Amino acid sequence: MEQASQRAKPTFVELFQPKLLTVLREGYGLIELRADALAGLTVAIVALPLSMAIAIASGVGPQMGLFSAIVGGFIISALGGSRFQIGGPAGAFVVLVSACVGDIGVSGLLTACVISGLMLMAAGFLRLGAYVKFIPYPVTVGFTAGIGIIILASQMKDAFGLTLPGAEPGALWPKLEVLWSVRGSAAPAALAVSAGTIAVIVGLKRLAPTWPGLLIAVVVMTVLAQRMTLPIDTIATRFGALPHGLPPPHLPDLGYAALKAAFPYALSFTLLGAIESLLSAVVADGMTGRHHRSNAELVAQGIANILSPIFGGMVVTGTIARTAANVRAGAHGPVAGMFHALFVLLAMFLFAPLAGHIPLAALAGVLIFVAWNMIEKEEAWALLRNSSGDALVLGVTFLLVIFRDLTEGILVGFALGSILFIKRMSDNARIDSHLSLTEDDHADIPARYDATAAMDEDVAIYRIQGAFFFGAATTVGSVLDRIAAHPRAFVIDFTAVPFLDSSAARMIVVLARKLSRQQGQLFLTGTKPDARRTLVMLGLREPGVRYCDSIGDALSLAHADKG
Repeated sequence: MEQASQRAKPTFVELFQPKLLTVLREGYGLIELRADALAGLTVAIVALPLSMAIAIASGVGPQMGLFSAIVGGFIISALGGSRFQIGGPAGAFVVLVSACVGDIGVSGLLTACVISGLMLMAAGFLRLGAYVKFIPYPVTVGFTAGIGIIILASQMKDAFGLTLPGAEPGALWPKLEVLWSVRGSAAPAALAVSAGTIAVIVGLKRLAPTWPGLLIAVVVMTVLAQRMTLPIDTIATRFGALPHGLPPPHLPDLGYAALKAAFPYALSFTLLGAIESLLSAVVADGMTGRHHRSNAELVAQGIANILSPIFGGMVVTGTIARTAANVRAGAHGPVAGMFHALFVLLAMFLFAPLAGHIPLAALAGVLIFVAWNMIEKEEAWALLRNSSGDALVLGVTFLLVIFRDLTEGILVGFALGSILFIKRMSDNARIDSHLSLTEDDHADIPARYDATAAMDEDVAIYRIQGAFFFGAATTVGSVLDRIAAHPRAFVIDFTAVPFLDSSAARMIVVLARKLSRQQGQLFLTGTKPDARRTLVMLGLREPGVRYCDSIGDALSLAHADKG
């Protein structure tokens, strides 16, 4: 059996082979190439304005967003464990990247990206990818909504054309106070451009949902702003001209001081990157019926985050919106994501001077639209109505994300969700007396026993139902303690126990010792192999306890001993 189990375990190649190789081995021809090229072009059109907008919102130049989409996007698709994943800069990282840049600068950001890349690779090789799925759903909804609110607030300055006397605060409440204090400096032209951008995107989404609304909105508002010579900031006026291609590779500062300063941010990047990328891969699986390799995906994310800063980019991850767009565009496999990166590079090479005319208010409008859609309003409302526990986890996560820290919100939300799960599982565990035995149980009892007479004061039969673990052990143990003082033979049925942990097993061991001192006997029926192994390992061996297949067998032994 053990040899068969070992053979069933996936091999290293099965765990870490890129999906690109899988797709190529299945057969890849001109039809598939054409489908991937068209899907890649579609996603690149979406990624162009979005990558620049995310970079600017993060406190860095727009070129860093483009570099990230090119390098990170190509590597994630080429080496990743998902057929359809599109990598690049993500709105979820705006808060973290902005805080990192404000604290340790752009050079520190590049160092943090490299450290995060190494951590993600380590997580993949340690096969931790499967554990990300244990993040409770209310936590993901809460932190996504919190990120959406923070991004919305971060775009108010450019959307309204506000002029600040100093640097914009990073924390939400001080930011809102400062923005409100300078509300008189709002520029009508900037507000018109941002509102017009949102209107065009929303209108196209309803009237022509297959059109690239983000890019069309930015182009339209850029042309209008130029024709009307509106007095608003553009990419060129704030950041200068965009480069025509990737910069030469350059290693960031990896000295001890730089690593120490960047480590906390790298840890946050790793946690959020793993969650975001694997959630995106799960979304793609749900849309296509395929299955991703979570550990291979983490390794690819790690490599991408090492190479992206070397070529001047920022932190990258799998992006849900662009991945979904890739699937809807008819992508066949990872080549679509590689095409997407190449098309962004081509656009940067050809249209860099023109991109300098894009109004920052238009990019703010793009991010406001994206942030509003990040907030899963229907899902949040359903969770709030579903149960007080889900509402508590969602609310705590949301408030911690917007008022404290993104990583803190995830960790506290996860811990709170875990505690509530343990509470629910322990509440479902119960112990029933023989009066609750089913007809099948009575049929199992030998005919010479009456269902009630046989179970007199000398014999007690009890059934434990539900997961029997540390959360339920105290409750069940207190019941067994009260009733263990009287019967000579004590039968506990484990047929309805799917799982037993060491804490619960220890409680049964203590009960067995108590019965032994009172010259009583303990019979355990229906114990599964794993449960019996745990009990034996903790010292519950025969003859101190009798293991029986059924209640009938236990009663027969008890009757024989009595005779």
